[in-house]
Amino acid sequence: GAVEVSVRSPIACWFSAMLYCFGGSVLSSLMLAEPPIAFLAKGTNILLASSVWYFVFYCPQDIFCRCFAFLPLRLLVAGMKEVTRTWKITAGIAHADSHFKDAWLVMVAVGWARGAGGGLMSNFEQLVRGVWKPETNELLKMSYPVKVTLMGAVLFTLQHSQYLPIARHNLVFLYTMFLVVTKVTMMLTRSATSPFASFEAALGRMFFGLQKAPSKVKAEGATSSNGSSVCDRSSSEQHRDGVKKRQAKKTE
Repeated sequence: GAVEVSVRSPIACWFSAMLYCFGGSVLSSLMLAEPPIAFLAKGTNILLASSVWYFVFYCPQDIFCRCFAFLPLRLLVAGMKEVTRTWKITAGIAHADSHFKDAWLVMVAVGWARGAGGGLMSNFEQLVRGVWKPETNELLKMSYPVKVTLMGAVLFTLQHSQYLPIARHNLVFLYTMFLVVTKVTMMLTRSATSPFASFEAALGRMFFGLQKAPSKVKAEGATSSNGSSVCDRSSSEQHRDGVKKRQAKKTE
């Protein structure tokens, strides 16, 4: 519904775009009891994001979006976005460590929020556009960017606490290359499936047990309901037959 909102209310469209672009800064600031509007002080970033927002929604003949529909350019921009994701995670962990020394969970949470804030705040961003879809909560069904950001936050937190025997620049390089290669591969193959799907399924069966599929539960419920209805029908038919027989005897 973003296109409709851009025509009906450009201010709401701009605000939702800024929330999605700077959601990591807003969320991490709230977690660390800092002003959530601090990102507005960076005028250059706001101007750049606002310029892109304007060209995306209001460029004549939709030329801007058509240019970025060119696959090599899309791959380049997607790779650059994954590079900035690494920077955001490491910056969030360092910022959290300056407030809470050696607090692992705080560093993981802030690094995760800084790198995937747009996805984690998606429900609030949707409310700005007048959309309410609680079933799209990232905690209920995480998307690939949110999952890979959480994994990166854990790795960089372990490295920052010197529990992971690897140099920081080496971990940054390996993690960034993994992000870029995975993202480019998913775009080229047009795959929306997370590369962690099989691993997650194995861990789910191992630690949380197997659960009956919803389709099977529904099928069993339908079978039981059908069986009960058949029994009800048969008993009612027998009752009617008995009444008819008694009436016939009385008539005789």
